[in-house]
Amino acid sequence: MTLLEEVNEKSKEIHTDGYPMSIGEIASLYKDKELDIHPEFQRIFRWNILQKSKLIESILLGIPIPSIFVSQREDGVWDVVDGLQRLSTIFEFMGILRDENGMLIEGSTLVATPHLPTLENKKWDSSEVINELDNTLKIEFKRVKIDIKIVKKQSDKNVKYELFQRINTLGSRLSDQEVRNCLLIMVNKDFYYWLKELANYPSFIDSLSLAERLIDEQYHMELAIRFFIYKNIDLNEIKGVYDLSDFVTKKMIEFAASPTFDLIKEKEIFTKSFDFISRTIGEDAFKRYNVDKRVFQGKFLLSMFECVGIGIGKNMSLNDLTFSSELVRVKASELWSNDDFQAKTGSGVSVSSRLPVLIPMGESLFKQ
Repeated sequence: MTLLEEVNEKSKEIHTDGYPMSIGEIASLYKDKELDIHPEFQRIFRWNILQKSKLIESILLGIPIPSIFVSQREDGVWDVVDGLQRLSTIFEFMGILRDENGMLIEGSTLVATPHLPTLENKKWDSSEVINELDNTLKIEFKRVKIDIKIVKKQSDKNVKYELFQRINTLGSRLSDQEVRNCLLIMVNKDFYYWLKELANYPSFIDSLSLAERLIDEQYHMELAIRFFIYKNIDLNEIKGVYDLSDFVTKKMIEFAASPTFDLIKEKEIFTKSFDFISRTIGEDAFKRYNVDKRVFQGKFLLSMFECVGIGIGKNMSLNDLTFSSELVRVKASELWSNDDFQAKTGSGVSVSSRLPVLIPMGESLFKQ
């Protein structure tokens, strides 16, 4: 198939529309629950009050703001794919924004901006007249138009996920897992909360010993989903993988949408595995072993997680492990005398060559 034929074929799967709408019209859609901005995202996308005030400033001054992308669901409701923070800021300022429990959030109080210093302490509605936005400005604000781009319901069901992922990764505004978390909420909200609960499981967090920055970027959730992916896939799926991040995202969505993925069983294996790891080797589980000093040291090492963590998880799927703490530490330390392991832990080793070696190695190492 030629490139032209591929373009013509693929474009048939995407149906779009677009037109400008006033802020007043968009606000009405939101209040009537015909526009879903996914309030669960509000903890992921966060602007400070100056950023929010600058957006309101732009609207008041007539400075164009970027298009809002939405995807039309089967029930006709628009899912916001890009523009969540802009719409949340507008709705919060107008006093109509609701949290994930459906409770109204108090309207925001603005701060001074470079061009409008008198925005300081201004609110949409205020008991103090001096701080309330002038009624003329309210009317003008609601009449400002924003361009809406719509992915119509006839489009391939994966288009909105692809669009969301591209928009929010090309600019590197979010970590890979923060983007995945948003995708999970759109695909299967229950799966998201299930994964989040396990990612924050004390034994798991303790054994990872991650820096606070990585926790903030949701890397612990990425490691949790990697655990389930690596434990359950056929390793042949890894061979030839060029973009691991994309692979993890696709498998995560596949698991989240699968009726046969056993959440109860997988949770039991996960908690048993990391209770065992925490009890036997603890925060040393995924660190480098210094053969000369005979001590585990340094930061979290992904190759150790892939070998030790997945190896224990695959064996725990079959039987509860009864190795002593001393034996587990010995087994983990012996990896650093293994030439095959060391050859796959250096920089520049592709995931397609690393995982097919490390996962079976760990599975064999901890076979009961």
